[in-house]
Amino acid sequence: MSSYLKTQVTDHICYIQLDRGRSNAMHLEMIEELATTIQQQQDNPSVEAIVLQGKEGFFTSGLDLITLFQYDENQIRLFWEKFIDLLHQLAAFPKPSIAAITGHSPAGGCVLSICCDYRVMAEGEFIIGLNEVPVGIIVPSSIFELYSFWIGKGTAHRFLLEGKLLSPQAALEVGLVDELVPFDRIQTAAGRRAKHYMQFEKNAWAATKLNIRRDLLQNIQKTKEQAIEQVLKQWWAPSTRSILQTIIDNLTKK
Repeated sequence: MSSYLKTQVTDHICYIQLDRGRSNAMHLEMIEELATTIQQQQDNPSVEAIVLQGKEGFFTSGLDLITLFQYDENQIRLFWEKFIDLLHQLAAFPKPSIAAITGHSPAGGCVLSICCDYRVMAEGEFIIGLNEVPVGIIVPSSIFELYSFWIGKGTAHRFLLEGKLLSPQAALEVGLVDELVPFDRIQTAAGRRAKHYMQFEKNAWAATKLNIRRDLLQNIQKTKEQAIEQVLKQWWAPSTRSILQTIIDNLTKK
């Protein structure tokens, strides 16, 4: 069983590093491993917070389109089910969760980070945002709710419909990320924010977090089946296959 994550526990914080290739692109096995790891940290009483981090240059480039393009109907359906379950699990994680965005974080990378409680991003020539629409992928309403939870509905609406990607500074200005630091200080900054949350009474903190997110979490579950049907119908459409094929050709030429 190959592993796509590295974990390390320091001062009751579990640092979960995404570790698959250069860009940490996500496929089915990586999603499953991440879900299992998050559950383990939730169940482990000695872990009081998690930091989700990438490696230099990339948090995660999002979904591994090259691999997903090859999936048959059962595999791609299972992938989307597990992906939406992962978003719910991370958004509902009762302990503090910090995203240490170590570089580029488009599409699925941005989605993972907005499930967390706080986002620290590395300074530099990086992009973050939800650019699904230009790729021909339909954005489920639950992901719109997640996005707008942080940046407001009007801004989320405008950004989503044009697939807008932002620089770290622009992301900070709209509230998509909370803090910018040089890459070599990102783990320290994420750990510091986790400890800030860890000082509060655990049950009061967790219950309040889940109260605040109740509508959001219900929406993810309630719209899951409809979202999957919509995404899959579009996924197999000739127009989408053609866009994806072009993207893959460009990616594999590099």
